[in-house]
Amino acid sequence: MKPPIALIIKILVVPTIYAIILRLFFGVKDWESLYTVMSLSFLLLLPFIVGALSVYFSSDVKAENVFYKIFIPWLPVFLFLIITLLLAWEGWACWLMVLPLFLAAASLGGIFGGYLKSKQKQSKMHISLLLLFPFFISPLEQSIGSIPGTYQAYTFIDIQSSPDKIWANVTRVKGITTAQDKGWLTKLLGFPRPVKAELNYEGVGAYRKAEFTNGLVFHETVTEYEHQKKMVFTIKANPHEIPSTTLDQHVVVGGQFFDVLNGTYELEKLQEGKYRLHLYSFFKMNTTFNFYASWWARWIMQDIQNNILQVEKQRAEEVKLISEDVSE
Repeated sequence: MKPPIALIIKILVVPTIYAIILRLFFGVKDWESLYTVMSLSFLLLLPFIVGALSVYFSSDVKAENVFYKIFIPWLPVFLFLIITLLLAWEGWACWLMVLPLFLAAASLGGIFGGYLKSKQKQSKMHISLLLLFPFFISPLEQSIGSIPGTYQAYTFIDIQSSPDKIWANVTRVKGITTAQDKGWLTKLLGFPRPVKAELNYEGVGAYRKAEFTNGLVFHETVTEYEHQKKMVFTIKANPHEIPSTTLDQHVVVGGQFFDVLNGTYELEKLQEGKYRLHLYSFFKMNTTFNFYASWWARWIMQDIQNNILQVEKQRAEEVKLISEDVSE
């Protein structure tokens, strides 16, 4: 019977070392045309193989347990997570977004590792081939290339106020304090929060500068304008203006993988004194896993938009209350 420490090394350390080696290999900038961490080959195969290794190196009795095969692969995944965060290879936001994918793939890998262990013949050859799999699959994936996709994030809020007061808070969003910031998802991910946005005049061609914390700025140009009814604007973030510490390189706005294109405000009358303010935006994803990345991008955009809408609602309704108090 092997000493427990030897088993621990095989179950935890060996899969983690493999993950680190693969991360270093896929992180070489000169090779990103063939190997990149922003690929299914990395995001699915790495945790799958880590899970397979952790179960394959376990004892025969443990490898037959279903719960063991599902959950023990999570340990080297979390160890890999901690190491990459400490070495600043990945940001907290990136890890939170890919963690569900990693854990699911690791569990599937654990089940596969248990299957390989039960097949004594040629199991060593199969596990060896599995280790090399990402190096062959990634070039094939990159040769196919990413398919850019455009997606919409839609939000709305009902406000009891007058259209002029609501619209005044739409065109010019004055300073938003930390206490007024209700964006729970962006807080969790550590993303910059909105600070203010001011339109230089009301009409087509107007310029609106939307400022966020940590130096993130959106440059907006109005392309369609109906006073107190509708405002459409393009959105541009210049990556070179954003400090490197503001966003992870894989989620930087206006970068290689993600960009915001335009936004629209629409004010709809529901009844006298009650209006619905719609806010929707279009964004672009450019990865080989848009089916997954677009979910996160939409949730983040909706969180930002809901945050801004609730500030505009609060201020428009506060103005209404103040006006009513004065009139009394």
